[in-house]
Amino acid sequence: MKHLRRFLMRFARVFTNSRAEADLEREIAAHLRLLEDEYLSQGMTPEEARRAARRAYGGVEQAKQLHRNERSYQGVTQTIQDIRYTLRQLRKSPGFTVTAILMLALGIGATTAIFSIFVGVLLRPLPFPDPDRLVAVGDILEGSGSAFRDQSRVTAPDIRNYMRDTRSFSNLGGYQGMGFELSGIGDPTAVQATRMSGEVFAALRVAPLVGRAFTQEEDEQHQPVAVLSYGMWRNRFQGDAEILGRKILLDRKPYTVIGVMPQNFEFPLMPGHLNHSELWVPLSLSPEEFMAGSAAAWSLRMIGRLRPGISKEQAQSDAERVAEETMRNYPAFMRSLRIHAVVTPLHEDTVEQARPLVRTLFLAVVVILLIACANLAGLLLVRSIRRRKEIAVRLALGARAATLLRQAIVESLVLSVAGGAVGLALAAVALRVGVSLLPETLPRIREIGLDWPVVGFALGLALLTGLVCGLAPAFAAIRTSVNETLKDSGRTGTSGSGHARLRSALVVTEIAVALVLLTASGLLLRSFERMRSVDIGFRPDHTLAAFYVLPEKQYASQTVIDAFSDELLRDLRQLPGVEAAGITSLLPAAGNDFGLAFTLEGYVPPKGAGLNMAAMSLVQGDPLQALGIRLLRGRLFTEADKAGSPLVAIVNRKLAQHYWPDQDPIGKRLRRGMPETATPWMTVVGEVDDVKLGSPDGETAQQVYQPVTQMVASEGVFASAGELSANYGYIVLRSVLPPEQMENLLRATVRKIDPQLPLHQMQTMEHAISGSEAPRRFNTVLISSFAVVAVLLSVLGIYSIIAFAAALREQEMALRMALGCQRSGVLTLILTSGMKLAAVGCVLGLIGAMAASRLLRSFLFGVSPFDPVVLTLSAVAMLVLALTACALPARRAARTDPMVALRGE
Repeated sequence: MKHLRRFLMRFARVFTNSRAEADLEREIAAHLRLLEDEYLSQGMTPEEARRAARRAYGGVEQAKQLHRNERSYQGVTQTIQDIRYTLRQLRKSPGFTVTAILMLALGIGATTAIFSIFVGVLLRPLPFPDPDRLVAVGDILEGSGSAFRDQSRVTAPDIRNYMRDTRSFSNLGGYQGMGFELSGIGDPTAVQATRMSGEVFAALRVAPLVGRAFTQEEDEQHQPVAVLSYGMWRNRFQGDAEILGRKILLDRKPYTVIGVMPQNFEFPLMPGHLNHSELWVPLSLSPEEFMAGSAAAWSLRMIGRLRPGISKEQAQSDAERVAEETMRNYPAFMRSLRIHAVVTPLHEDTVEQARPLVRTLFLAVVVILLIACANLAGLLLVRSIRRRKEIAVRLALGARAATLLRQAIVESLVLSVAGGAVGLALAAVALRVGVSLLPETLPRIREIGLDWPVVGFALGLALLTGLVCGLAPAFAAIRTSVNETLKDSGRTGTSGSGHARLRSALVVTEIAVALVLLTASGLLLRSFERMRSVDIGFRPDHTLAAFYVLPEKQYASQTVIDAFSDELLRDLRQLPGVEAAGITSLLPAAGNDFGLAFTLEGYVPPKGAGLNMAAMSLVQGDPLQALGIRLLRGRLFTEADKAGSPLVAIVNRKLAQHYWPDQDPIGKRLRRGMPETATPWMTVVGEVDDVKLGSPDGETAQQVYQPVTQMVASEGVFASAGELSANYGYIVLRSVLPPEQMENLLRATVRKIDPQLPLHQMQTMEHAISGSEAPRRFNTVLISSFAVVAVLLSVLGIYSIIAFAAALREQEMALRMALGCQRSGVLTLILTSGMKLAAVGCVLGLIGAMAASRLLRSFLFGVSPFDPVVLTLSAVAMLVLALTACALPARRAARTDPMVALRGE
């Protein structure tokens, strides 16, 4: 305790130094007066007594220093003095100070903003207790090539089998996202919900804020209960304290509210800003989900918590055992299917697809920070060279090199901390504005923000930047030659080959790293251009789309559903300006391209081939005409293609060319399921152009179109008893009017038939395409923005270094002109010196760009990472900008008046 009190007292005296110094002065003066009085009493004169007293007392300054060392920490005191000195010096050079702080603020701010995304998406643990014990469990279907190959999914029988037969999980359950019509509270609206087993809440271990979660028993008993999200409770129910026990209508079926989750609870952890679950209801698997076709639908997911002491590998082996048993019990029509169980940590399952993008963005801002650091180092080096006479004088008067080194580093640290503070403010603004612009493919967006770890990273980065940037100029300063500098006082010229080499190295480094980012931007821009030029297979102009789901309670029979669909299409066709209207189960550019297995008559697959998969679009009315999908052969569907008539299908060009190359597909036959599945044949009556179901740069899917009225008949043994069709779909409308003007007409038409039925995802098809392009657009815009900033910083660095070098050689240029050199020769000399550095930087930058191409490969579309056009144009652009940056100092040097410059000599 005594040592702590002494430490605190000594540290506090650092900040009360002036009063302590005054007390020390008075105490020493009192000692000297006592000694003088003693010598005066011995008969000395006042002057002799004063000298004798000082000799007897010893060195006054040494005594003061010993006392200072005892009463406080001198290292801290000297640092504070250096900071004050630095602030005075920086106030004298406002241009330099503002430039340095803004450059660093830009680099540190951008790095901090992206680092907050890096932490929020990739590094931060999931918001659940013991998140490392949570895993996703699912199947990989051999040979499917389907859209869910990147995320393992399960069937309803899988959920039953895994929950019943595995031994590695303390809790394990299934879930599925879905939309509900919420009514009974204000206007009917569409809400996102999640069906899930009661075991899922137990696995997540997050207690409700109000009430309770439903149990596995309630799930198995099909209890109509619901748990609300905090946002729905606050917004839809105004935070009603009596919410528990209240009835709500979901798809017009009553549910009882039994709980409200905490504000930050989110599950499933969906990417993007949209489609987050607003409520949770029991999974309550129905008997139909275990029968025929539904039993082969991999449309659900599972999450579990590992038992204590169980590793992921043990759980994987356990799940694989259950998967093998499941395959042995497959019915005859599924015997050829092969599945593999997969157990993945939930964190990895959530962020895996976003990892390459976030890492690339982080590397991009690190490049900007490196350029900013090189610029700051260059500015500090120039500043130290300008002050070399002052430094030489201080060294000549006895200043220690360590003191000058410390002051130089303190100056750099002061600038970097100021830049870090401004950068932190810029990062906060950027995140507040920019989070809403992040692509929908990025998960955990709600967890991105400036928390204490991110702030600590920014401050640590600022200190590290200041230390690194200050070392080279600091060592350059203390290596100043006192004799040569004082001898050359008042004379300009070179500042030494060492300084010149260091300045040149900084310029070359800036150009090289900026060119790497500029090349990456060029490759992404070219990829985006290629994507925009892809033929998407339909005409998005003047087309409006909206999704609907008919509540099962009100639409319990096929007759009622067909009456709704027929009336809707009839009324839509009568709207003014409507050219075509239809309903489809798959909407182009929406990304919902889950495939079904097909068998094709006479087709013998090669050895080792997977399942014959295609995306199935169920259509009604004229959706192909409404979307402007081109008919290549045969015919489109007619009213004669209905239930009870011969089964027909339309295929796209990719499917026809794959299975019937160089043949006319019209008249060919195919059917649902595997070869052993007893389903009826469908006859191909038309071939249409390929359509992009997802992003334009995505793979084109094989597609089959079928009249929705023939769906149940085409399923054969897959069809469940009483199975309904056409109870959901996308309404597609083409009109001569702008689609935005048709939105209210479409809503009014639907409400005239069913006043309570809400429409989901109403959008123009141009907006849908724009949404599918958003991830690549985001990558391109952000990397291009970073590239522009990097190039501007590099140009600023080149200009400042070349301008300073030209100023140092002012008298040399004047002497050359006095001896007959033309101004054009001086101009060429300065430009050549700058362009040599730019050329070396471009060569190194091109090598770096090619070395970094592996990082970009997954982000490119239709462009080689070594595209010669992009590499050449990027290098030429960098050289032109470097030439522009060198031109102004060169012109200034060429206008030097020899008489005025040499007179200073």
